[in-house]
Amino acid sequence: MNQDVIITCALTGAGDTVGKSPHVPVTPEQIAASAVQAAEAGAAEVHIHVRDPETGAPSRDPRLYREVVERIKETGTDVVINLTAGMGGDLVIDPEEPLKQLPGTDLVGGLQRLPHVEDLLPDICTLDCGSLNFGDGSNLYVSTPDMLRTGARRIQELGVRPELEIFDTGQLWFAKQLLAEGLLDDPTVFQLCMGIPWGAPADPGVLQSMVSMLPQGAQWASFALGRMQMPWVAQSVLLGGHVRVGLEDNLYLGKGVKATNAQLVERAVTIVEALGARVATPDEARLKLGLKPRG
Repeated sequence: MNQDVIITCALTGAGDTVGKSPHVPVTPEQIAASAVQAAEAGAAEVHIHVRDPETGAPSRDPRLYREVVERIKETGTDVVINLTAGMGGDLVIDPEEPLKQLPGTDLVGGLQRLPHVEDLLPDICTLDCGSLNFGDGSNLYVSTPDMLRTGARRIQELGVRPELEIFDTGQLWFAKQLLAEGLLDDPTVFQLCMGIPWGAPADPGVLQSMVSMLPQGAQWASFALGRMQMPWVAQSVLLGGHVRVGLEDNLYLGKGVKATNAQLVERAVTIVEALGARVATPDEARLKLGLKPRG
């Protein structure tokens, strides 16, 4: 069991959730405000996507990332900044003509997923460690070994800590290969992503198996989608990990009750403390994750 638990709040994500809850932040101002509220509720780390302020669609615009980060810092809020670098991997194909790309495709190379990371040098950025059939239909997430090696090398050069997003066991296998090749520095930081169709299911036995595959000394967290979000807080802590909650992964506090990010963090704090553990501060999180002290 983990006695000192880092809570990460994933604020908005890239999913089609904007019309499903009034609490999903869209504009940089809203995303930054939600980050501050999550930190005040107990999150040591915030995981940030950005969206087009006009449409709510997911975006890779570095200017939007800069505005969010600057707004958070202007408040003086102490929180670890984790920027997604997973955008740019979407491939939607015509099942009858597989070489034909359909609307929704946003597929770029490994380096083209990192301009905002190069610009802002956050504490952490994500590295999605493999390709995946992403849900039903013909939507693929593409992250090839060559793309991953290129991205990992550049992130290492920038001195940013990669959070290795693991959606299935083969991706964990490959992440360990990146470590063996010297493209990752210790301590490695893993996020075990459960319940995303069609990756690893939200099954406690699968999580335990994945934890047993982690390299020695790794720091790790895990999350699951929807109604499994809060049970997964307990699963992760009991197996020795950290936790992630937030509107990227779940919109509800209870049946029919729409949540805010702060409320989800507060619920996670309650679970962590009920298990007899304590919630780590941002400075403690930086120490555990091998990050630079707060500047």
